[in-house]
Amino acid sequence: MLETLDPRCVKDAMITCPKTLSEDSSVEEVRRFFADDHVHLALIVDLNGRLLTTLERSDIPAEAAGSAKASFFGTILGRTVEPQRSLDAASAALQSTGRRRLAVVDDEGKLLGLLCRKRIGLGYCNDAGVAARAAGLAKSTRG
Repeated sequence: MLETLDPRCVKDAMITCPKTLSEDSSVEEVRRFFADDHVHLALIVDLNGRLLTTLERSDIPAEAAGSAKASFFGTILGRTVEPQRSLDAASAALQSTGRRRLAVVDDEGKLLGLLCRKRIGLGYCNDAGVAARAAGLAKSTRG
């Protein structure tokens, strides 16, 4: 029995409006950002939307000062993917590194979206699901 390959590209499965932080964001701002357990990758962009770096929780040392510039601790190495890359290839890259998120960037480094593998490993998050979750959170905080 042959395994079926997914004919889609990364651009077909990415979230198109990921949350971002500015290049001046502090460590404390990123720590607050990570307070949401659904957030796994902080995307630091410049004013033109170019991805400067990414941060995972483990990138920031516990002893880092809250006022420190967060981008100092980040990297894009192994954390980006091109929109035209096959979804199967991106999935294999995520699985081999034990990650669930890749920033999607164009040839100039502009952030286009976020490829976000679901927690259970089957499929990808989408804009509608993210919006529904955000609406549910807003409703629960109004209370």
